[in-house]
Amino acid sequence: MRKVLFILGQLSDNDTEWMARAGTKKSISDGDVIIQEGVGNPDLFILLQGILRIEDAKIGPIAELGTGEIVGEMSFVDNAPPSASVIAKGDCMVLQLSHDLLESRIEADPFFGMRLYKALSFFLADRLRGTVRRFGYGEANTNLDSDEILADELDENLLDTVSIAGDRFDRMLKQLASAKTA
Repeated sequence: MRKVLFILGQLSDNDTEWMARAGTKKSISDGDVIIQEGVGNPDLFILLQGILRIEDAKIGPIAELGTGEIVGEMSFVDNAPPSASVIAKGDCMVLQLSHDLLESRIEADPFFGMRLYKALSFFLADRLRGTVRRFGYGEANTNLDSDEILADELDENLLDTVSIAGDRFDRMLKQLASAKTA
């Protein structure tokens, strides 16, 4: 599942359009590190195209993320240095949303901040549930795919927003198709 749907499902159409206008569309080359483990990075990145590899210095590759995934959200929320590196696997395109840009928007529109942090809460809760399942805690069936969502795990209102969020992401991609790349 594209994790951007958690975010865009809670935001408004205006919020999504603002993100596409205000963010920086960046081309990332194969092997480029966009987030370095242990080095402060308060920016959020939405993967628009390509694959990002998540790596831990001690254990190596952890995951690969595809289009629609979001990285940098944990450091955005708590300002702690990233716990893993994020590296382009092949050429990628991302939408970079700086911490300062998002904070300015939150100050100007506190309701945007409420929607954004609510969305990040859903996103991080889903990630935590997936991690717990992979370790087999509290689940009889530990063979679940990390992106599988069980019907009883998500709020029904969140499920209702998935279709709307998919439409918002598609509109964001179309809006960004004509934007200059940094």
